[in-house]
Amino acid sequence: MTTNIPLPDPDADRWAALISRDSSPACGPFLYGVTTQGVFCRPGCPSRPPLRRHARFFCDTRAAEAAGYRPCKRCDPKGERAALHAAAIAAACAMIEASETIPSLAALANRAGYARHHFLRLFREATGVTPRSYAENVRARRLQAALAAGARVADAVASAGFSSESEVYAKPRRLLGMTPGAARRGGAGETIRIADAMTPLGPLLIGATEAGICFLGFAESPAALEGDLRHRFPHAKIAPAPTALAATLRQIVDFIEEPKAALALPLDLRGTAFQQRVWEALQRIPCGETTTYAALAAAIGAPRAVRAAARACAANPVSLAVPCHRVLGRDGDLTGYRWGVPRKRILLAKERAAQE
Repeated sequence: MTTNIPLPDPDADRWAALISRDSSPACGPFLYGVTTQGVFCRPGCPSRPPLRRHARFFCDTRAAEAAGYRPCKRCDPKGERAALHAAAIAAACAMIEASETIPSLAALANRAGYARHHFLRLFREATGVTPRSYAENVRARRLQAALAAGARVADAVASAGFSSESEVYAKPRRLLGMTPGAARRGGAGETIRIADAMTPLGPLLIGATEAGICFLGFAESPAALEGDLRHRFPHAKIAPAPTALAATLRQIVDFIEEPKAALALPLDLRGTAFQQRVWEALQRIPCGETTTYAALAAAIGAPRAVRAAARACAANPVSLAVPCHRVLGRDGDLTGYRWGVPRKRILLAKERAAQE
């Protein structure tokens, strides 16, 4: 007498991922087709999952289409709709960048070809901020650049697209992190002491005001690092001070060689209020641990401002002390790093090893 033993399901892991709506399954990427509807979907599709007997699995879109299935309109497995949305938002951002004043939501939505509420949702999903917040950040960058170039405050305010100086002076810290006058001076009247050293990751240069470290860069030639510092403080007096900063240099070199604890230094950070919030959150990441850009944005109370948080990381003037190297992409990717991804990998490996 023979017994019919059911064969194991070769797609059991894929089916489990489908039911749990796991968009990044451990079994690897796949697509599934629904025989009763003739469509194929991503495993994270918001549609009701099919019965097991109605599900078919495919390794890619080509295989699904070859089997006669068409892409789902909800989860967009081919990414065609997402590409159209991305292009529309990129065009809207370009329109904002090119406008002297802040374009209205209606004008931006009409340009993109969407209803206002739908465009607003797409824009926030793509950029993390509303179109108006994006435009205000553009104006703040224009103002900062004009003031750094030495333009008169009145001229810089007008060229940046503000209606009056009072609009800027009402919220200078939120726009620039300092008053317009201080931004225009570009360090005029200040003395920044500098010192350099060689480290396992290449040359290191630090700059310090009376308040604390205002620049910390490495992995480039001392001349290039000093050029970066002078670009940030074009009118400051730069004075070598190897003896006065020797202890600070030693502390940083020791950290690079063996990062046992956080690099605690007095800092003089100058940036917009948003940048300051991001930099403060970075300093709260324990040595040996990492976070993501999405989690970083959530930590400062702006969960949709992922890209803006990433830009603030890129603008960090004091690497290592404000540990932007501890931020990873959503999938654990090292992403970019001002001082080179290989050095980011080395820093993280050393920190993990020191904590273990």
